[in-house]
Amino acid sequence: MFEIGDIAPDFTLKETFDTSVTLSDYRGKQNVLLFFHPFSYTDVCEGEICEIRDESGLERDDLEIINVACDAWPIRQSYKDHLKANGRFVADFWPHGEVSKAYGVFDEEWGTCMRGTFLIDMDGKIANQVVNMGIMDRRDQSVYLDWLS
Repeated sequence: MFEIGDIAPDFTLKETFDTSVTLSDYRGKQNVLLFFHPFSYTDVCEGEICEIRDESGLERDDLEIINVACDAWPIRQSYKDHLKANGRFVADFWPHGEVSKAYGVFDEEWGTCMRGTFLIDMDGKIANQVVNMGIMDRRDQSVYLDWLS
């Protein structure tokens, strides 16, 4: 687990066939709400993503939402379209779960990431975090707005 103020591990993950997202590209430009969830097309994950989509307070010029799961990028994009979700949907598919492991949210038994959210500031440092390692444990997402105030 990280301490507040630690440098967030950098990564580059596939978003589409020809685009990738690199965390360090946001340094000096935007804060990042890095949102890990176990599986696409599941009830708890869908509910959490829709809460983020529907929270107007998270629609800010100084914030990018990066949504991460261990599914392949075509599934990620299909899921984003299905939910009409905001932010970037990236695939921690190969090497499988590498970024999830770096953030301490990968569960070897399930073979996927669990529910972790990290607010990364414009300096690339972890400003806040919440991690729920139970696969059915929803996060209290009301804290995200507090983090940004």
